[in-house]
Amino acid sequence: MTLTREEAVPTRHPAVSGTFYPSLPGRLRADLRAYMRRAREPREAAAVLAPHAAFLYGGAVAGMVFGSVIVPDTVIVLAPNHTGRSTAIEGGSILLSRAYRTPLGDVPPDLAAGEALLQRVPELLAEDLVAHAEEHAIEVVLPFLQMRNPHVHLVPIILRWNDWARTQALAAAITELPETRDALVVASSDLTHYESAEIAEEQDAAALGPILNLDGWGLLRTYVEHHLTMCGVAAAACACEVARLRGGTKGELLAYSHSGVINGDHERVVAYAGALLGAR
Repeated sequence: MTLTREEAVPTRHPAVSGTFYPSLPGRLRADLRAYMRRAREPREAAAVLAPHAAFLYGGAVAGMVFGSVIVPDTVIVLAPNHTGRSTAIEGGSILLSRAYRTPLGDVPPDLAAGEALLQRVPELLAEDLVAHAEEHAIEVVLPFLQMRNPHVHLVPIILRWNDWARTQALAAAITELPETRDALVVASSDLTHYESAEIAEEQDAAALGPILNLDGWGLLRTYVEHHLTMCGVAAAACACEVARLRGGTKGELLAYSHSGVINGDHERVVAYAGALLGAR
């Protein structure tokens, strides 16, 4: 069974509250509502792609995504490891022993879903607080999920691989296990890093092609062939495969932007895209 919000759960404290997003609950809620106000009518989707940049830069794109999707009670967030810290050196780092805290409250783990994944693919996943302690890629998307569903439970997974075999195996487990096959999968990833806006648009078009075709293997191949700097490529590839296995045929691009739109520097940008994958 999943933990209820009333049960005492140790917490993973915020690492970027007050820097990537507001630490005051009232201000945070107001910003989230503003970012989601232009979203489309919410629909069910197997998965989504959303950025994890500071709200100043990626908030509008993330708002389009999370405002446009129905958020169920269980969400699996797949993210990269920016800090390099991990006890699961080459594998996936899951965190079921802590609730993720944000200014809006705690997001408890879905123990049934998380433990089912651990039992199904123990060679891919390990409990790993070290990897999660200071990693922002999961934390930044959680306030959006909390606004859309205050009762949301979390399976947070940090991936440290870029190969198809492990990506495909994790996607199959997520799809086939009864505890996880109805969960929303969130691929937390920014796109091109520190190129000109012109180059970023070219590279991101190469990445978004297979993403919108739900071609996870094609995305990983493109990542290597085009020397992409997308940070969460394995997360996005896994989300694409989950959507495909669940019967999806395409993704839908909701928003695309880059940091130069905000700070005026178009020579060294970080780019962001938001998409629904396998929407119904």
